[in-house]
Amino acid sequence: MKVCIVGASGKLGRYMVQQALDRGDEVVGVCREKSVGKLAAFEGRMTIVPGATNDPAVIKPAVAGCDGVLTVLVPWGVQQYATGTAQAVLDHARPGARLVFSCGWHISRDGQDVYPWRLKAVVAVFGWLARLTRFADLDDQVEACRRVFESDTRWTVVRGSNLEEGESQGLPVWSRHVGDPILASNLTRRVDFARFMVEALTDDALIQEAPAIVGCRTPSALAHSGAPAA
Repeated sequence: MKVCIVGASGKLGRYMVQQALDRGDEVVGVCREKSVGKLAAFEGRMTIVPGATNDPAVIKPAVAGCDGVLTVLVPWGVQQYATGTAQAVLDHARPGARLVFSCGWHISRDGQDVYPWRLKAVVAVFGWLARLTRFADLDDQVEACRRVFESDTRWTVVRGSNLEEGESQGLPVWSRHVGDPILASNLTRRVDFARFMVEALTDDALIQEAPAIVGCRTPSALAHSGAPAA
């Protein structure tokens, strides 16, 4: 596949770049100009398009001819950065392309998610502080995902739990709603979050789904599967 990774220079983005290259995909990466250096390890193996990911003039040539687009929705600042990024991808990806977006568990597609009080408290406090300091706006990510959900494209929105570094444990498991027992451990390796994103490109069962994921070796996932702990 020819794959565009929007937000390629971040931790999640770099994992996705590596995994897409390992699959033999042709990779185009979009990142802010000041972050291009973070992709130095992939020099000569991918095409880099520098620029703001919410700029349609940057996204349009980057996604041209791509079979899939992996987009990290980051709500930087208070200028609707995530919303602009999502809209640019929706507007300019070729018809029929697989569009896979990343966000957090706080996004709900149908309002049926049940959140633990700790998660609600963290989101409320972080959201308030982030807006106060003009660092980020979580409502921006909510709006970005709303636009994706309402589109008629071949989208998937992957909702990540808390993340940790470490070696891969395998493809995460998922459920449609936060609050389902399988997700109770609320922890995923970042490298495996990236793996789920990349694998979603060729998993038609995830088209127009918003899977909430958790690590496949976490206690809640193992309890659901019946597999023994390592």
